[in-house]
Amino acid sequence: MHWRRLNGQAIEKPIVEAVKETIIREKAAGYKLKICIGTDSQVKGKVAEFASVIVFLREKKGGFMFISNYKMEKQMGIRERMILEVARSVEVAYSLCDLLDAHDVALEVHADINTDPHFKSNTALSEAMGYILGMGFVFKAKPDAFASSTCADKMV
Repeated sequence: MHWRRLNGQAIEKPIVEAVKETIIREKAAGYKLKICIGTDSQVKGKVAEFASVIVFLREKKGGFMFISNYKMEKQMGIRERMILEVARSVEVAYSLCDLLDAHDVALEVHADINTDPHFKSNTALSEAMGYILGMGFVFKAKPDAFASSTCADKMV
């Protein structure tokens, strides 16, 4: 899994190490942080393109993000794709949760799933919510899931 900054600069270190250094630097600068993790995808022909983001929010001072893109060549329905997005976000969150607990940084996992039953993505809502909450993470869905529905969406 390769990560980069918004400006395209590759993150050469393991993501846990890069996040740790970032937290230490931001806290030393006086910022209170919250991290939101989200994934979005788009189907282009036979390929599903995914983007996962780790969004660092500085309380009342903006934020920035780390990005990881990957592709999967597989035919899948909307429900399976939504669950794969959530699984990817949970995987990233799980890899960081001990570090975030140690540094007292709040964590949210955002799912690009609509709470309105009139939208196709809603078919995966209860499964996604159960998965994320079952792992012990704070869950956010649209319209509150900006990490997936806005940040990751722009990176796909």
